[in-house]
Amino acid sequence: MRVLLVEDDELLGDGLCTGLKYYSYTVDWVRDGQHALDALQARNESFDTVVLDLGLPNLSGLDVLRSVRNNNINVPVLILTARESIEDRVKGLDAGADDYLTKPFKLEELTARMRALQRRSKARATPTIRYGEITLDPASHMIYQDNEQILISRREFALLQKLLENAGRVISREQLNQTLYGWGESIDSNALEVHIHNLRKRFGSKLIRTIRGVGYMAEKIEQ
Repeated sequence: MRVLLVEDDELLGDGLCTGLKYYSYTVDWVRDGQHALDALQARNESFDTVVLDLGLPNLSGLDVLRSVRNNNINVPVLILTARESIEDRVKGLDAGADDYLTKPFKLEELTARMRALQRRSKARATPTIRYGEITLDPASHMIYQDNEQILISRREFALLQKLLENAGRVISREQLNQTLYGWGESIDSNALEVHIHNLRKRFGSKLIRTIRGVGYMAEKIEQ
């Protein structure tokens, strides 16, 4: 799951990045409202959840949230703030937030709330992807082949989900790497190829097609 963290406190932001990565999230961290808005409006970026502080420089968290919702960007947003009043909570929720967590907090509660947001978000969409003998459930993070549960790494799960959701379309290497890694993470030159190789080995060599010089695609099949 790819998370956009919007937090201007360096100590808290660094701690959250470390903690969320421990829980297998891919985290992109920005420190002000304008950069958050730019990231959310960029066509080549896609986030599963936004963790948004309200007291931000350049552009407040509420202004970011209102702009995002006015532009019909429906990514789940969890507000993270030191403001505890009911009035502040109401303002945030009315502006389009999906949940609200006040500081200080436990990382376990934050991740539990993020999982709940994802379950609700996936329930509104079509949660299960069926591709031939493969069934992939993003909400539960489970994958089955011929009704047998298959265990693969979180990055390979995210990669397979991206390809199957876009079966019949070529996905560029850049887009796939953005699915797998945060902005600050180093990427080995052949990391994507290794993940593709592992998926082909597990699900068959014909599952993923290489489009030379462009990227990869899962062939579109009749269900």
